[in-house]
Amino acid sequence: MNPLLSTLQPYPFERLRQLFAGVTPPASLPHISLGMGEPRHPTPAFIQEAMTANLGGLANYPATAGDIRLRQACADWMGRRYGVQLDAATQVLPVNGSREALFSFAQTVIDPTRAGATVICPNPFYQIYEGATLLAGATPYYAASEAGRNFAVNWDAVPDGVWAQTQLIFVCSPGNPTGAVMPLDEWKKLFELSDRYGFVIASDECYSEIYFRDDAPLGGLEAAKQLGRSDFRNLVAFTSLSKRSNVPGLRSGFVAGDAQLLKSFLLYRTYHGGAMSPTVQMASIAAWGDEAHVEDNRRMYREKFAAVTPLLADVMDVRLPDASFYLWAGVPAQLGMSDTEFARALFAEQHVTVLPGSYLARDAQGHNPGAGRVRMALVAETAECVDAARRIVQFIHSHSN
Repeated sequence: MNPLLSTLQPYPFERLRQLFAGVTPPASLPHISLGMGEPRHPTPAFIQEAMTANLGGLANYPATAGDIRLRQACADWMGRRYGVQLDAATQVLPVNGSREALFSFAQTVIDPTRAGATVICPNPFYQIYEGATLLAGATPYYAASEAGRNFAVNWDAVPDGVWAQTQLIFVCSPGNPTGAVMPLDEWKKLFELSDRYGFVIASDECYSEIYFRDDAPLGGLEAAKQLGRSDFRNLVAFTSLSKRSNVPGLRSGFVAGDAQLLKSFLLYRTYHGGAMSPTVQMASIAAWGDEAHVEDNRRMYREKFAAVTPLLADVMDVRLPDASFYLWAGVPAQLGMSDTEFARALFAEQHVTVLPGSYLARDAQGHNPGAGRVRMALVAETAECVDAARRIVQFIHSHSN
């Protein structure tokens, strides 16, 4: 067996199952899960129709590079959304969801034969970053997000010696679990560091279309263009239809950016077997070409967060995020509970699931930046999320007396 498999840590939801083992929640209360970030709004009918209308594609082997019509649809969307111009043939590549692409991209980029091969991850983070790093034979370095800076990563705290060994950095903006969006000055800092040390930037942007301000979140390629880096050197952006279009089961997204990096990524994927079904490609073309359903989806999230956030803000350290569908809430100090104790007791007493923040981060530089917080995914219908929030308020009041 590959010995690197033993370096992987249990996935957060496996740890959550272990945490809840032996707990019997009240049967009188229906279970409400705010734990998993799985979109639950209905899949738009026109996407389903586009898929069923193209079932003939199941009879064909797909090309790894994808249909040029899909690549052009992705490039056109990037132009409308971010104002960047891309060559669909060389700067865009369809992928089977951003999760698969983030993992396989690390296997393409990392050279484990170089001494001290390092990958920088935000902390807390999406665990695929860590798993991809470890299985590529590199060492993760965890750069902490700071509550006092709206959960922005403190890139200045990364030592020069770490930057010098870094081959790849994962950026997540809007962030999971914090919802923070990286501003232009931080992008400028990372680009300058990339130029100095030669590392690649993987920009995970799968939450980019769920936001609560008037201005849409800044994207990595958009930032590069604004800073005069229209060749997108050493930069690849990852995005997906899962959250944007409520099709997590479609497993469809794309990567875009540095043409030389994508040429190598395509070579890797040719052997890896990363081709997308022609049927899925046709449904994806339809999805990328329509914004009305995305606006409707965003409206539903805005209404939901407007109803839930004030309820929880009365009893927890929580505020409306910049973007994404998560609330990153602090466990009230007066309860005297850790984030894991809070999650277990809330499940036991109110039959509500939240994810402990410490499960989404690592102990690094002397602390776990996720400790004392919980992630709540507001993916259910508004009434269910409001019910969950009221139960959480009741739970906190009952333990504060």
